[in-house]
Amino acid sequence: MGMLQSRRSRRPKDWRRPITHQAAFRFYAELTDFLPRDLRSGTVTRSFEVPGSVKDMIEACGIPHTEVDLIVANGRSVDFSYRVTNGDRVSVYPVFESFDITPIIKVRPEPLRTVRFVADNHLGRLARFLRLLGLDTSYENDWNDPELVRISTFQQRILLTRDVSLLKHGLVTHGYWVRATDPREQVTEVVRRFHLARHFTPFTRCMACNGALIPVTKKEIAHRLAPETSRHVDDFRLCSSCDKVYWQGAHHPGLRRIVAAARGADPVVD
Repeated sequence: MGMLQSRRSRRPKDWRRPITHQAAFRFYAELTDFLPRDLRSGTVTRSFEVPGSVKDMIEACGIPHTEVDLIVANGRSVDFSYRVTNGDRVSVYPVFESFDITPIIKVRPEPLRTVRFVADNHLGRLARFLRLLGLDTSYENDWNDPELVRISTFQQRILLTRDVSLLKHGLVTHGYWVRATDPREQVTEVVRRFHLARHFTPFTRCMACNGALIPVTKKEIAHRLAPETSRHVDDFRLCSSCDKVYWQGAHHPGLRRIVAAARGADPVVD
């Protein structure tokens, strides 16, 4: 027993201390928006004891996986499951706007067949403006995070949010962190990010509930109109979901300006 204790005592005191590894991450373009101000140069060194997935390490730096379009580790394109090891140099890129890098991308999910959105409860006016453009946008101001994730996942909707942590949920495959705080700037940002001009069908959705607007005769809804409106307006639309009546009132020129500004944000339409 005495000899055993003696052998143990000769071991270094720190013999069980984990070995610390390091990897260098370089984030490009708008991905630096997610970094602390003192790291906005884009270079971050991560220390770790056990190799982990590159997805987990990127999100530990503050960047949601839905914002990443390309990961290059030691000169090779990798996917989110890549295990980061000591000495790795990892470059992380957002969506490329100017040229096609599809052949080397390994992280981008399959594009959704139909562009449609679900917006969190901070983006109510953005949701209304997107509906104005004819874009299918689900929104309720009392939906919690699990409900938003469920809708995004099972209805295959792009999740728009001002909450970065929500985009880190493992089930979310398509999402975007909206940077702007002004609703009209948000519209411009989202239209440009997803190249939406080609999908515009203005004045075809209810701004209140997202339902489809259908033509209706004046006679059918005459009992619901003010006399002044009935005298001067002949073209009406009815929401197929909430039964709200629409026509070109005094506010219509302002709405058309919003549509025109949004179209100008993405002028190249195939």
